[in-house]
Amino acid sequence: MSDETGAATGTDAEAAGTERRVRVVLVDDHRMFRTGVQAEIGRTEVTGVEVVGEAADVDQAVTVITATRPEVVLLDVHLPGGGGVEVLRRCASLMSAPENPVRFLALSVSDAAEDVIGVIRGGARGYVTKTITGTDLVDSIFRVQEGDAVFSPRLAGFVLDAFASTDAPPVDEDLDRLTQREREVLRLIARGYAYKEIAKQLYISVKTVESHVSAVLRKLQLSNRHELTRWATARRLV
Repeated sequence: MSDETGAATGTDAEAAGTERRVRVVLVDDHRMFRTGVQAEIGRTEVTGVEVVGEAADVDQAVTVITATRPEVVLLDVHLPGGGGVEVLRRCASLMSAPENPVRFLALSVSDAAEDVIGVIRGGARGYVTKTITGTDLVDSIFRVQEGDAVFSPRLAGFVLDAFASTDAPPVDEDLDRLTQREREVLRLIARGYAYKEIAKQLYISVKTVESHVSAVLRKLQLSNRHELTRWATARRLV
Protein backbone atom coordinates (compact mmCIF):
# COMPACT_ATOMS: atom_id res chain seq x y z
CA MET A 1 0.00 0.00 0.00
CA SER A 2 1.40 3.42 -0.99
CA ASP A 3 0.53 6.85 0.41
CA GLU A 4 -2.85 7.90 -0.99
CA THR A 5 -4.83 10.06 1.39
CA GLY A 6 -4.17 13.63 2.32
CA ALA A 7 -5.09 12.79 5.90
CA ALA A 8 -2.86 12.79 8.94
CA THR A 9 -0.21 10.12 8.92
CA GLY A 10 -1.90 7.92 11.49
CA THR A 11 1.14 8.04 13.79
CA ASP A 12 -1.00 9.47 16.57
CA ALA A 13 -3.42 6.56 16.22
CA GLU A 14 -0.58 4.09 16.61
CA ALA A 15 0.96 5.97 19.52
CA ALA A 16 -2.38 6.10 21.31
CA GLY A 17 -3.40 2.60 20.31
CA THR A 18 -3.60 1.44 23.91
CA GLU A 19 -5.89 4.35 24.83
CA ARG A 20 -8.53 4.24 22.11
CA ARG A 21 -10.18 1.30 20.44
CA VAL A 22 -12.35 0.69 17.42
CA ARG A 23 -14.06 -2.58 16.50
CA VAL A 24 -13.96 -3.30 12.78
CA VAL A 25 -15.49 -5.81 10.39
CA LEU A 26 -13.59 -6.42 7.16
CA VAL A 27 -15.69 -7.19 4.06
CA ASP A 28 -13.85 -8.22 0.89
CA ASP A 29 -14.24 -11.22 -1.40
CA HIS A 30 -10.49 -11.85 -1.64
CA ARG A 31 -9.20 -13.86 1.30
CA MET A 32 -5.57 -12.91 0.65
CA PHE A 33 -6.44 -9.22 0.75
CA ARG A 34 -8.37 -9.63 4.00
CA THR A 35 -5.39 -11.45 5.48
CA GLY A 36 -3.07 -8.63 4.40
CA VAL A 37 -5.28 -5.91 5.87
CA GLN A 38 -5.67 -7.88 9.09
CA ALA A 39 -1.88 -8.15 9.39
CA GLU A 40 -1.45 -4.45 8.58
CA ILE A 41 -4.00 -2.89 10.92
CA GLY A 42 -5.10 -5.63 13.30
CA ARG A 43 -2.28 -5.33 15.83
CA THR A 44 -4.69 -3.97 18.43
CA GLU A 45 -2.08 -3.18 21.06
CA VAL A 46 -0.34 -0.89 18.53
CA THR A 47 -3.09 0.46 16.27
CA GLY A 48 -6.13 0.32 18.54
CA VAL A 49 -8.03 -1.53 15.79
CA GLU A 50 -9.71 -4.82 16.68
CA VAL A 51 -10.95 -6.84 13.71
CA VAL A 52 -14.00 -8.63 15.12
CA GLY A 53 -15.24 -10.29 11.93
CA GLU A 54 -14.72 -10.90 8.24
CA ALA A 55 -17.02 -11.59 5.30
CA ALA A 56 -16.59 -12.46 1.64
CA ASP A 57 -20.04 -11.72 0.18
CA VAL A 58 -23.20 -9.74 0.84
CA ASP A 59 -25.05 -12.36 2.90
CA GLN A 60 -22.03 -13.09 5.08
CA ALA A 61 -21.42 -9.38 5.56
CA VAL A 62 -24.96 -8.66 6.76
CA THR A 63 -24.86 -11.65 9.13
CA VAL A 64 -21.47 -10.74 10.63
CA ILE A 65 -22.20 -7.02 10.93
CA THR A 66 -25.56 -7.68 12.59
CA ALA A 67 -24.01 -10.16 15.04
CA THR A 68 -20.95 -8.11 16.01
CA ARG A 69 -22.25 -4.51 15.71
CA PRO A 70 -18.81 -3.00 14.98
CA GLU A 71 -18.13 0.73 15.05
CA VAL A 72 -16.71 0.66 11.51
CA VAL A 73 -17.04 -1.67 8.53
CA LEU A 74 -14.34 -1.68 5.85
CA LEU A 75 -16.43 -2.44 2.77
CA ASP A 76 -15.35 -3.49 -0.70
CA VAL A 77 -17.55 -2.07 -3.44
CA HIS A 78 -17.65 -5.18 -5.61
CA LEU A 79 -18.95 -8.24 -3.78
CA PRO A 80 -20.83 -11.40 -4.76
CA GLY A 81 -24.52 -11.06 -4.02
CA GLY A 82 -25.15 -7.45 -5.02
CA GLY A 83 -22.06 -5.43 -4.10
CA GLY A 84 -21.32 -2.99 -1.33
CA VAL A 85 -24.44 -0.96 -2.08
CA GLU A 86 -26.60 -3.98 -1.22
CA VAL A 87 -24.79 -4.41 2.11
CA LEU A 88 -25.49 -0.76 2.88
CA ARG A 89 -29.15 -1.13 1.94
CA ARG A 90 -29.62 -4.14 4.19
CA CYS A 91 -27.75 -2.49 7.08
CA ALA A 92 -29.62 0.82 6.86
CA SER A 93 -31.22 0.39 10.29
CA LEU A 94 -27.82 -0.21 11.89
CA MET A 95 -26.41 2.93 10.29
CA SER A 96 -29.30 5.04 11.53
CA ALA A 97 -29.39 3.61 15.07
CA PRO A 98 -29.71 6.44 17.63
CA GLU A 99 -27.00 4.86 19.78
CA ASN A 100 -23.78 3.24 18.58
CA PRO A 101 -24.47 3.45 14.82
CA VAL A 102 -22.43 1.25 12.50
CA ARG A 103 -20.39 3.38 10.10
CA PHE A 104 -19.03 2.24 6.76
CA LEU A 105 -15.77 3.11 5.02
CA ALA A 106 -15.43 1.85 1.44
CA LEU A 107 -12.04 0.31 0.66
CA SER A 108 -11.80 -0.63 -3.00
CA VAL A 109 -9.46 -1.04 -5.94
CA SER A 110 -11.95 0.96 -8.01
CA ASP A 111 -11.61 4.72 -8.32
CA ALA A 112 -14.54 5.09 -10.70
CA ALA A 113 -16.92 7.98 -10.05
CA GLU A 114 -20.05 5.84 -10.22
CA ASP A 115 -18.68 3.45 -7.59
CA VAL A 116 -17.73 6.27 -5.24
CA ILE A 117 -21.04 8.08 -5.63
CA GLY A 118 -23.06 4.87 -5.35
CA VAL A 119 -21.75 3.84 -1.94
CA ILE A 120 -21.81 7.39 -0.56
CA ARG A 121 -25.43 7.73 -1.58
CA GLY A 122 -25.96 4.36 0.07
CA GLY A 123 -24.73 5.73 3.39
CA ALA A 124 -20.97 5.11 3.56
CA ARG A 125 -18.99 7.77 5.42
CA GLY A 126 -15.97 7.64 3.16
CA TYR A 127 -14.12 5.98 0.32
CA VAL A 128 -10.43 5.16 0.05
CA THR A 129 -8.61 3.07 -2.52
CA LYS A 130 -6.48 0.02 -1.82
CA THR A 131 -3.29 1.96 -2.48
CA ILE A 132 -3.69 3.61 0.93
CA THR A 133 -0.98 3.00 3.52
CA GLY A 134 -1.66 1.00 6.65
CA THR A 135 -1.14 3.99 8.95
CA ASP A 136 -3.44 6.19 6.86
CA LEU A 137 -6.08 3.45 6.84
CA VAL A 138 -5.97 3.26 10.63
CA ASP A 139 -6.32 7.03 10.82
CA SER A 140 -9.25 6.94 8.37
CA ILE A 141 -11.02 4.26 10.43
CA PHE A 142 -10.81 6.36 13.60
CA ARG A 143 -11.98 9.46 11.75
CA VAL A 144 -15.02 7.61 10.40
CA GLN A 145 -15.73 6.25 13.87
CA GLU A 146 -15.81 9.83 15.11
CA GLY A 147 -18.27 10.83 12.38
CA ASP A 148 -15.94 12.44 9.85
CA ALA A 149 -16.14 11.88 6.10
CA VAL A 150 -12.90 10.52 4.63
CA PHE A 151 -11.86 10.30 0.98
CA SER A 152 -8.74 9.68 -1.02
CA PRO A 153 -7.95 13.17 -2.43
CA ARG A 154 -9.00 12.77 -6.07
CA LEU A 155 -12.22 10.97 -5.13
CA ALA A 156 -13.66 13.80 -3.04
CA GLY A 157 -14.28 15.81 -6.20
CA PHE A 158 -16.61 13.11 -7.54
CA VAL A 159 -18.81 13.43 -4.48
CA LEU A 160 -18.82 17.23 -4.49
CA ASP A 161 -19.75 17.30 -8.17
CA ALA A 162 -22.47 14.68 -7.74
CA PHE A 163 -24.19 16.35 -4.80
CA ALA A 164 -23.81 19.84 -6.24
CA SER A 165 -25.87 18.76 -9.24
CA THR A 166 -29.61 18.15 -9.16
CA ASP A 167 -29.48 16.20 -12.41
CA ALA A 168 -29.51 12.42 -12.27
CA PRO A 169 -26.58 10.80 -14.07
CA PRO A 170 -27.47 9.53 -17.55
CA VAL A 171 -28.09 5.83 -18.01
CA ASP A 172 -25.53 4.09 -20.21
CA GLU A 173 -27.21 0.94 -21.50
CA ASP A 174 -23.96 -0.43 -22.94
CA LEU A 175 -22.13 -0.01 -19.65
CA ASP A 176 -25.04 -1.53 -17.74
CA ARG A 177 -24.55 -4.78 -19.66
CA LEU A 178 -21.24 -5.30 -17.88
CA THR A 179 -20.85 -6.82 -14.45
CA GLN A 180 -18.97 -4.87 -11.78
CA ARG A 181 -15.89 -7.05 -12.23
CA GLU A 182 -16.00 -6.61 -16.01
CA ARG A 183 -16.06 -2.84 -15.51
CA GLU A 184 -12.96 -3.05 -13.31
CA VAL A 185 -11.13 -5.06 -15.97
CA LEU A 186 -12.33 -2.69 -18.69
CA ARG A 187 -10.88 0.35 -16.92
CA LEU A 188 -7.53 -1.29 -16.29
CA ILE A 189 -7.26 -2.51 -19.87
CA ALA A 190 -8.10 0.98 -21.11
CA ARG A 191 -5.34 2.39 -18.89
CA GLY A 192 -2.81 0.15 -20.59
CA TYR A 193 -2.34 -2.52 -17.92
CA ALA A 194 -1.11 -5.93 -19.04
CA TYR A 195 -3.16 -9.02 -18.16
CA LYS A 196 -0.64 -10.04 -15.48
CA GLU A 197 -0.81 -6.58 -13.89
CA ILE A 198 -4.62 -6.67 -13.87
CA ALA A 199 -4.59 -10.13 -12.31
CA LYS A 200 -2.32 -8.86 -9.53
CA GLN A 201 -4.42 -5.72 -8.96
CA LEU A 202 -7.70 -7.63 -8.72
CA TYR A 203 -6.35 -10.77 -6.99
CA ILE A 204 -7.57 -13.03 -9.80
CA SER A 205 -5.83 -15.32 -12.30
CA VAL A 206 -4.62 -14.26 -15.75
CA LYS A 207 -7.05 -16.77 -17.24
CA THR A 208 -9.92 -15.09 -15.42
CA VAL A 209 -8.79 -11.70 -16.75
CA GLU A 210 -8.80 -13.12 -20.27
CA SER A 211 -12.32 -14.45 -19.77
CA HIS A 212 -13.55 -11.05 -18.53
CA VAL A 213 -11.93 -9.26 -21.48
CA SER A 214 -13.58 -11.66 -23.92
CA ALA A 215 -16.95 -11.08 -22.25
CA VAL A 216 -16.52 -7.29 -22.39
CA LEU A 217 -15.59 -7.35 -26.08
CA ARG A 218 -18.56 -9.58 -26.86
CA LYS A 219 -21.09 -7.51 -24.91
CA LEU A 220 -19.87 -4.21 -26.36
CA GLN A 221 -19.44 -5.69 -29.85
CA LEU A 222 -15.82 -4.60 -30.05
CA SER A 223 -12.95 -6.43 -31.75
CA ASN A 224 -9.81 -5.67 -29.72
CA ARG A 225 -8.36 -3.78 -26.77
CA HIS A 226 -7.62 -0.70 -28.91
CA GLU A 227 -11.31 -0.30 -29.74
CA LEU A 228 -12.09 -1.00 -26.10
CA THR A 229 -9.73 1.77 -24.99
CA ARG A 230 -11.34 4.26 -27.37
CA TRP A 231 -14.80 3.22 -26.13
CA ALA A 232 -13.81 3.71 -22.48
CA THR A 233 -12.05 7.01 -23.15
CA ALA A 234 -15.09 8.40 -24.97
CA ARG A 235 -17.15 7.70 -21.85
CA ARG A 236 -14.51 9.15 -19.51
CA LEU A 237 -14.07 5.83 -17.73
CA VAL A 238 -10.29 5.88 -17.85
